[in-house]
Amino acid sequence: MRGVTAGSRPGGHRKRWTRFILPGYTYLLMLYLVTPILMMILYGFNNIPGDRQSARFYGFTLDWYRRLFENPELTAAVKLSVIVAVTAATIATPLGTLLGLALGRYGFRGRGAISFVIFMAIAVPEIVLGSSLLSMFVQVQAPLGYITILLAHIGFDTPFVAVTVRARVSGMDQSMEEAAKDLFATPLVAFFRVTLPVIAPGIMAGFLLAFVLSLDDFVITQFVSGQTTTFPLWVYGASRIGIPPSVNVFGTILFLAGVSIAGFGLLRSFWGKEKVA
Repeated sequence: MRGVTAGSRPGGHRKRWTRFILPGYTYLLMLYLVTPILMMILYGFNNIPGDRQSARFYGFTLDWYRRLFENPELTAAVKLSVIVAVTAATIATPLGTLLGLALGRYGFRGRGAISFVIFMAIAVPEIVLGSSLLSMFVQVQAPLGYITILLAHIGFDTPFVAVTVRARVSGMDQSMEEAAKDLFATPLVAFFRVTLPVIAPGIMAGFLLAFVLSLDDFVITQFVSGQTTTFPLWVYGASRIGIPPSVNVFGTILFLAGVSIAGFGLLRSFWGKEKVA
């Protein structure tokens, strides 16, 4: 019909406002997820008169950053959590990488059963896994403490690394490795010169995921820690009498460190693509 434009078609007005639904929902969800982190960062600067967290914001101060290591118990708990997280992720990453390579590249008897066990370890509730680990450690008469926490964290970190690496291996172009073998490269040389650089982002992602999962784990650690206190356990205990603002400061530092590492990984990946181009 003459005189009918695209904007005046039936339903055109509805399309103009419905196209904002998905972006609006996305921004609201992002705001919902980011708000607790922003509140944590903000209340790390709260100039409260005492040494316990308050819902009221009294004003900005840097005192809590200057007094960051004033509480020796909190400092020791944070240090232990970081040590456990780094150690567990360092051990779980090669274990999960080898497992992910085997599941992603080779067909063998029992492959389906192993995949099922891995996904079951990820899907099982933490309270079930924690109570099971506690029963096992009690049966073998292992003293609860740093070692049991570390073994538990390695156990639940490894499946996450394996799944991450397996996804990367499944999307890998096998022709590159075959071309390296055609050029007389040994399997070991082909792995380190071709396969490893391709799956390196997946390995790094698995390491970071394992580190974060270990750092903030509470339920499983509560079962197997004994008298040892990690950062999440200390915060839970302090919540009964009031959490000091130093917790917000430590949380902010850990958050910024994680964001920096993730940003470095993205920049490195971008620079790698630029060099290839």
